Amino acid sequence: MSRSPCSPSADAFLPTTIEEVQARGWEEVDIVFVSGDAYIDHPSFAAALLGRVLEKHGFRVAILAQPPWQDAEAFRALGRPRLFFAVSAGNMDSMINHYTANRKRRNDDAYSPGGKIGLRPDRATNVYAQRCREAFSGVPVIAGGVEASLRRIAHYDYWSDSVRPSILQTSKADLVAFGMGEQVIVEIARRLDAGESVRDLRDMRGVAYMLGAREDLAEHAFHDGVGMAPGWDRTLELPSFERVREDGPAFAEMTRVLHDETSPTNGRRLTQAHGDRRIVINPPSLPLDEGAMDAIYDLPYTRRAHPGYAEPIPAHQMIKDSVTIMRGCFGGCTFCSITMHQGRIIQSRSKESIVREVHAMAADPGFKGHISDIGGPTANMYQMRCTRPEVEKVCRRLSCVHPTICKLLGTDHAPTVELMRAARSVPGVKSVKVASGIRMDLAAHSQDYLDELAAHHVGGHLKVAPEHASPRVLGLMKKPETSSFDAFAERFAEASKKAGKEQYLVPYFIASHPGSGVDEMIELAVFLKQRGYRPRQVQDFIPAPMDVATCMYWTGIDPLTMKPVDTVRKLKDRVVQRALMQFFKPENWFVVRKALIEAGRSDLIGDGKDCLIPSRAPKEALEARRREAGDATYVHADDAGTARTVGYRPGRRGASRAKGRKGKRGG
Repeated sequence: MSRSPCSPSADAFLPTTIEEVQARGWEEVDIVFVSGDAYIDHPSFAAALLGRVLEKHGFRVAILAQPPWQDAEAFRALGRPRLFFAVSAGNMDSMINHYTANRKRRNDDAYSPGGKIGLRPDRATNVYAQRCREAFSGVPVIAGGVEASLRRIAHYDYWSDSVRPSILQTSKADLVAFGMGEQVIVEIARRLDAGESVRDLRDMRGVAYMLGAREDLAEHAFHDGVGMAPGWDRTLELPSFERVREDGPAFAEMTRVLHDETSPTNGRRLTQAHGDRRIVINPPSLPLDEGAMDAIYDLPYTRRAHPGYAEPIPAHQMIKDSVTIMRGCFGGCTFCSITMHQGRIIQSRSKESIVREVHAMAADPGFKGHISDIGGPTANMYQMRCTRPEVEKVCRRLSCVHPTICKLLGTDHAPTVELMRAARSVPGVKSVKVASGIRMDLAAHSQDYLDELAAHHVGGHLKVAPEHASPRVLGLMKKPETSSFDAFAERFAEASKKAGKEQYLVPYFIASHPGSGVDEMIELAVFLKQRGYRPRQVQDFIPAPMDVATCMYWTGIDPLTMKPVDTVRKLKDRVVQRALMQFFKPENWFVVRKALIEAGRSDLIGDGKDCLIPSRAPKEALEARRREAGDATYVHADDAGTARTVGYRPGRRGASRAKGRKGKRGG
């Protein structure tokens, strides 16, 4: 990224080269962060946030961002770290970052300069950890981040269509620090600095490790019972990797137990055999209180990409003027990974800390006056907690809002409203948008919040996520039924009218989610038709590791009820679901027509106002079919760089066809 006159110099950032390390007068660094993302010194990016936290505690930290991984040389560039390597694939799982729901290579990487692809490997945590070992033998390797968190046990991997072992086995990391890592990484650094070995760290919260074949689990007790409910000191044995790899019910049992044990106040230690070795997962870290959250986000981030980059980084452009106000989510949506990484307990910053950050942004000469988002995973969960701490301590409910909102949940939106007002009143701030998700069933209970949102914090369109229309699918998703969305839409429209603004909802829906077949997608299409929505984008369900919905996809079993669930696995069936969601597109006419006829819903074909598609194919549909027929006569190499395939062309006998005929003749 080209440096502007007001951009800070390299010494304002954590060092990224040996020259920057030496410029600080350091002979060595304590911790080297290896990250699959470009280095952006902004609290929305884990390497920057954790690096700044360690720096505050007196440790010398350097960032090795997107190193060439083909050999270990780049991993020696910053010298041998005195304490450990901290390895992360980046803000996203590297496989989700690289591939679409159809397993096709993505054309860009939002976390890389210029959006370029190819600057990190597939399964980056495994590769980086191996290179760290090769670079400096004997230096502890601590894996963390989303990729490591979601792969800490045996898990279904969508891209290989198989169950893979824990990332501890495949990466050979000494520890996996799962969840949000501030407390864990500081404790690791302090204890290693005090002379303890990495093996001594196995009693910590928020870590997973692999026992040696001859090691005894009894020698590695977890002792921290602070704030824990009775029974915390039990250890639960999950079905083994070998068993869950072959047996769907065992995989479902593993998933259910894992999700039941994710609360930091009652989650018990888990183990899982991998051959003659065993994975051990300690209870999660305790949630941060308001003071600890403030201390993290009050650190001196430059909020810029490192000046060494010549091209802008798309993720930075999107997030640079946003403010994080909370973390965690108690929604418990089965297709979402937030709970498994950030936890269900909401951790919020104080209003004062957030306003300080807004003041600092407004004082920056490069700030244009517009805050792009003030939120978090779910913006209107700010400062919401269980009103009965003694109940929260023992509660194992996976969602506080499904099937109904828990009567003990504090749902007061007043703190959020006060914060929004305070943020937009800061001199130099022209607008404050809420672009991150909001929970509609909560928001609909607060007219003050809706009025405030519609009048001041929506730029014409508000993104919401009803996700589906079928009650069955919504139940599997742990999302509220469509009546909740309709109620919210009506109240939002009223609030917008009251504010004198013409504003619209932009709803997001998911295709091919477990439980969603053709009938359910037709139900969704009818819902969209009746309400006048025409989704421009379709979210295809991607089975992320460890999610409840991923278990449904792989096993055909809902792990929470052990009942069967139908699931869409073939690409051709996914195409049908996408087309039904976008039934209004002329090029989808043939696919939608076939699906409606086969489902016995020919009543939705015709020229009536309730029909999804016209009775006759539009010109665009015929043209699209002709184009597809023409494209089928050509041979393409795929964009992942694999070998060209041999296809059939009229009048030409392909090599594979000729070989097949020769074989049948016995030649």
